[in-house]
Amino acid sequence: MPFMDQLYSHALRLTKNSSDAEDLVQETYLKGYRAFSSFKEGTNLRAWLFRILTNSFINNYRKKQRGFEEEDFDEVDDLYLHRRLGSIQNSTLGMSAEDMLFERLTEDEIKDAVENLPTQYREVVLLADVQGFSYKEIAEILEVPDGTVMSRLHRGRAKLQKDLLEFASKRGLLVGSSQMNSSEELLPEVVGVGSRS
Repeated sequence: MPFMDQLYSHALRLTKNSSDAEDLVQETYLKGYRAFSSFKEGTNLRAWLFRILTNSFINNYRKKQRGFEEEDFDEVDDLYLHRRLGSIQNSTLGMSAEDMLFERLTEDEIKDAVENLPTQYREVVLLADVQGFSYKEIAEILEVPDGTVMSRLHRGRAKLQKDLLEFASKRGLLVGSSQMNSSEELLPEVVGVGSRS
């Protein structure tokens, strides 16, 4: 089945457990099969399936919120870490101090920071930085304007970096407390976005 691994990986990040992720992917393919006549040939099948998956997740999430169900966040690939903060195999030569700092954080610490992002930010960050969707594709998947995607992605990345800097400071990975005060200035450089206003 096309895109099964990618859909499952994304479903796992959204649902936070493998059983629900499998159910969500199965539901996605079932809905996709039933609605295939509405798929327009020549459009992006991957984005169409991700939209079905995302809409199904949102509907299921709303139902579960009424029941106050809590779940564990079992899996987040370290791909996010490698894409945003550099590969562990890279030498520190030419790396910024921020990149070297983030490299010292463990995978679990990164996972916790991603897990703690609000759902609307986590979803966009994962679609952009892990799944590699463009702003336009994410907008189609989530059925929101492009500007909303860019805003959520910027805010999600900024919050993720701020949380990681705070954690690093608490762990003593920062040389001085003055570096925490300058974290606002470091945001655009580390997360790859424009300056803050």
